[in-house]
Formats: sequence, C-alpha cells, structure tokens
Amino acid sequence: GINAEYGDILHMIFQMASDISEDNREIIYRRLYEYFFEEVDAVDNGINQTEEKPKYHVTTTLAGRVRSLNPNWNDEKQDFDGQFAKAMNLVGQELTDRINGMARVWLPAKNLVKQAFDDRFNVHPSGKIIRLSGDGCPWKQHLYDLEEETGTEGSILYVLAKSADSWRVITVGVKGEGFTNRLPLPEKWCGVRDEALSELTGIPQCVFVHASGFIGGNRTMEGALQMAS
Repeated sequence: GINAEYGDILHMIFQMASDISEDNREIIYRRLYEYFFEEVDAVDNGINQTEEKPKYHVTTTLAGRVRSLNPNWNDEKQDFDGQFAKAMNLVGQELTDRINGMARVWLPAKNLVKQAFDDRFNVHPSGKIIRLSGDGCPWKQHLYDLEEETGTEGSILYVLAKSADSWRVITVGVKGEGFTNRLPLPEKWCGVRDEALSELTGIPQCVFVHASGFIGGNRTMEGALQMAS
C-alpha cells in the first residue's frame, strides 16, 4: 500500500479540493506515489534510477532545485532557516501543481482517450490507430491503462491528434522505455518536409516527419491517417 505518511499529506490537501471524488482521489494517490513521492524517496535514500551509467547529467529535478537552495559555503552569513523556508515553498508549490494538474487536466482526458480507443476500428480496420478529439490531450498513461484493462497491450501504434493548422501522427512509445517507439515512421521519411515529403510518400499536404521518426504532420486528417497506415 501507499505509505501512510504520504496519505496523510494528501488527505490534508484534498480537504481543500472537496470537488474531487473519492474514486479520483485514489487514482491521484497512486499516480502521485509513482510519479512524485517514489522519486523523492529514492533520491533521499541514495537509490540510483538505473543500474546503467547515465548518458548525460540531469540537474533540474526537484531534488536538484532544492539542493541549490542550500546556503553557499562562502556566504558571509549562512541563512539556513530562510533557505529551508524557500525549499518548503518550492516543494509545496510543486506538489499542489501536480495534484491540480492531475485532477483538472490529466483525469478529464481519460474519457476522451477511452472514446478514441473504443472507436479505433472505425478510424482504421486494423484497430492500431486512434484519433483524439482534444488538442494537447494527455493520452499516454490512459492508453497504456486501457490496453492493460482490455488485454490488448502494445496494440496501438499511432495516435492522430489535431493541432492548430494540421494533424499530427504520433508514434506510441514502448511503456517504460523512454524514447523507444513501438513503430517509428519510415526511416526514409525522417527529416523530410513539405513538398519533398509529399513527393516521397505519395501523400498530399505532408508537413514534416521528425528526424527520429516519432512524430509527423499533415494538413488534413485523411493525410495523417495515410501516413500512419
């Protein structure tokens, strides 16, 4: 179960957000533990994130920002109490922002993703492509959860999402493997744009494919669907 100490902290915060249902609170409890408290705990206990040597330094984490608030060794007057108060405010704001984001932004997206998932065979007969109606909708974890609930893990390869003036073709990542995608867009398309991309693909109104193949764009939904097909 989730550490009772964290539960007490969240219970106090939720008293200020009475419109969050009990079911949704439980979801937020578990997601916050996985995506917030577990990280803080691990750093505090000196547990490495990976057994492999990191390929680059990450210095802008919450722990890194708190560490930067320690008084400097060569300060004429080291204000430990004042800097500690700043650290408390920083962490408190981060936590409340996370809760608000999960409750007001992340959770409401769940129904949109479920609708798209349920409609997938109407988008493409393979059932491997979903189309989202919400611009910028946070879909990844909801999609992984839906796949697990329905025994279809790994089945969705691409997500079509509307942007300001075009449609995006987004590859679905392999869960827990960072930037690894289930099926990147074709390598020969990567880094190509506009008319050159349309000529290469045979699909009108192409906009771009990223150099790594994780995302592409087309000015129409039909064109984006062709790119994903």
